[in-house]
Amino acid sequence: MTIEEAQKAVDNWINTTGVRYFNELTNMAMLTEEVGEVARIIAREYGEQSKKKSDEGKQLADELADVLFVVICLANQTGIDLTEALKNNISKKTLRDADRHKTNSKLK
Repeated sequence: MTIEEAQKAVDNWINTTGVRYFNELTNMAMLTEEVGEVARIIAREYGEQSKKKSDEGKQLADELADVLFVVICLANQTGIDLTEALKNNISKKTLRDADRHKTNSKLK
């Protein structure tokens, strides 16, 4: 699925199953919540925190997909073409960071 297809699929789901988009502030709060769920899994799987009973069944892939879904909602409702935005962002990073990471001794 391309990013464009994902934006269309999310829009279709919102307009058929979800009824309508939540407002931007609600979606921002939901994005924060979903990122927190990703952080919780990372802390327990790759960090030093031990798992709790409530962590059972939580999957990183599913939580990352939740984050992506809300990001796509925000893009759709604010008129952002994520394909174009990502292309521009990669170009910006390429120009800005052309030598930055290569010369970072912490990355060797």
